Amino acid sequence: MKKLELAIDGMHCASCAVLITKSLEKVPGVKNANVNYGTQKARVEYDEKQANENMFIDAVKKRGYSASMDVSSQREQEIRAKEISELKKELIIGTVFAFPALIIGMFLMEFPMREWVLFALATPVQFYVGRQFYLGAYTALQNKTASMDTLIALGTSAAYFYSVATLAGFGEEQYFEVGAVLITLVILGKYLEAMAKRKTSEAIRKLMDLSPKMARVLRGKKEVEVPVSQVVLNDLIVVRPGERVPVDGIITEGQTSLDESMITGESIPAEKKKGDTVIGGTINLNGSITFRATGIGKNTVLARIVQLVEDAQGSKANIQRFADQISAVFVPIVIVIALVTFIGWMTLGQSTLAFALVTSVSVLVIACPCALGLATPTAIMVGTGVGAEKGILIKGAEALETMHAIDTIVFDKTGTITEGKPRVTNVWFAPKQNEKEALSILRGLEEKSEHPLALAIVQYVQSKKITPAKIESFNALFGKGVTGKHARNEYKVGNIRWMEEQKISLHEQEETIETWENEGKTVMVFASGRKVLGIIAVADVLKESARATISELHHMKKEIWMITGDNERTARAIAAQAGIVHVFAHVLPEQKAEYVKKLQTQGKKVAFVGDGINDAPALAQADLGIAMGSGTDIAIEAGDIVLMKGNPHDVVNALLLGKATMNKIKQGMFWALVYNVLGIPIAAGLLYPFTGWLLSPIIAGGAMALSSVSVVSNALLLRSVKFKKEK
Repeated sequence: MKKLELAIDGMHCASCAVLITKSLEKVPGVKNANVNYGTQKARVEYDEKQANENMFIDAVKKRGYSASMDVSSQREQEIRAKEISELKKELIIGTVFAFPALIIGMFLMEFPMREWVLFALATPVQFYVGRQFYLGAYTALQNKTASMDTLIALGTSAAYFYSVATLAGFGEEQYFEVGAVLITLVILGKYLEAMAKRKTSEAIRKLMDLSPKMARVLRGKKEVEVPVSQVVLNDLIVVRPGERVPVDGIITEGQTSLDESMITGESIPAEKKKGDTVIGGTINLNGSITFRATGIGKNTVLARIVQLVEDAQGSKANIQRFADQISAVFVPIVIVIALVTFIGWMTLGQSTLAFALVTSVSVLVIACPCALGLATPTAIMVGTGVGAEKGILIKGAEALETMHAIDTIVFDKTGTITEGKPRVTNVWFAPKQNEKEALSILRGLEEKSEHPLALAIVQYVQSKKITPAKIESFNALFGKGVTGKHARNEYKVGNIRWMEEQKISLHEQEETIETWENEGKTVMVFASGRKVLGIIAVADVLKESARATISELHHMKKEIWMITGDNERTARAIAAQAGIVHVFAHVLPEQKAEYVKKLQTQGKKVAFVGDGINDAPALAQADLGIAMGSGTDIAIEAGDIVLMKGNPHDVVNALLLGKATMNKIKQGMFWALVYNVLGIPIAAGLLYPFTGWLLSPIIAGGAMALSSVSVVSNALLLRSVKFKKEK
């Protein structure tokens, strides 16, 4: 089986993606086909003996869309930029014409040449700005279906052409401003959606940008700079301090510390020596190293993470808009009712042409999908606006539609429920030890070290406003600790294993050390000669709101998991502090998405909360990706929701806002349909033979406007959503 990826152009809504998917599935030999409206790409798995690339491109073209084998990020950026530019131009033109039309049509009844001025204002909006809806409706008609484009084109056309009829004396009132305003509002929604989609593609591009473009390779005895694409397996590569590692490999010479936070999410640099592995895209902090390339091209950890992000995004189910679902039935029914109304009054009712025309147009006007079209975008605009005020950025309707269904939440540990920066949590000094003097010496020693744990100690001592002691003969021992002399005495600070190698007894401190380690802390020993002067515990501490957040989520009946690369004991200790029972420990960066998928296969709707690049695949794989604003740009752009404050408690408020917004969307849809169900029969003249009541287009237009006002007013109630306050 062969896999093919195509770039699709011309999709207007999620129903387009469904239509193209069905077309691709009909090509012989296709095992699986998926079209992602968000990424504008199609992925097909097929038997190359039965089909080829051209057959799939032709299948797409027959449906009225275009397809290309060029799926490069550059082409995608060009398409996104062109789409946004065109929508922006149309939005400006629509606003310039629709706003004065609204004012004149609704309020200035005595305006000179009112109908002709409104005709002049509405016509450019109807046929220039709204041309894409006509094209979309035509495409839907060709494919024997209907969509939101059909509804918009039909409703605005009914209002427009009836208004044109009034200029010729066939009607009593005009509705030019109705179509102009509706088209402009829909264009605004499409513009905001296009902006969000561009951010999604930027996430993958930035992931790719992490990998250096050049590598310093040993050719014989000379160092030669070559493009990374020319690196081959087993090449010896030199990386100097401050440079990024170009590909994956194993160190053959030298030792250093690597900042792997962009890959692993862990803030503490990893110490590397001969025989250790290095990951492409990580940053070399101090020593020069030489390593042998073991993973190049698509086989690097970073490349696999990029692929996982793309796969997860591509496999996400496209959420079919409720309005699109009902429009396939609603639009044909309305057209049939309008035709039946016209024919019925002309034949059975023996009415005049004007009477039959008024009733049939009334049906179309009252069925104009203003309320139906406004229900979702208005609620989304208000909901996202309220969220932005609270520091919760919601990227689109998909996230809002998913939030209310979430029953399981997976938190990454570092930088999400913890601070992401090591801090001194406990200090113990030997009896009769001068604490101020000890801290002064500690600061003097650690200020000469570049290790992040040393930085944590320095910051702790600085907070005590204690100046550093003068240190001589300083020496840093890789992976062990540091030594130095002060006032002719030698001092050392390092890990427990090194102290045991130095024959320094820790028997008296054993219980304290074990307690701190069971709490997930890193313990260091301060000694002089063979005497222990003190012990220091450093840990990545919980964020202040973490425990309260977990408690709130449990109260909301959510199942909570924590995922981390830490060992089981450390992971359990941190989880217990936060009130989390379920833990995934010893998880490699590229495995996080697999654990999310594992929960999904159990039928759970999973939200993933993270902040590192290593979290990007999991953020994309989850039903809902929630990125901490304090994390990396990549995670932020990969997430469906961004918590700008970096506060985990905003997860609670995001879920509350999502649920409230979805409720408003459903309520808006309900009332829009109620207006149509009750209004269409009356507009068709069903009550006229019995009561003499006839719903004129003017009243029909008023009812339609009322339905829109009610939907918008209901959506505005989202501003009163009550958020949970931190305890």
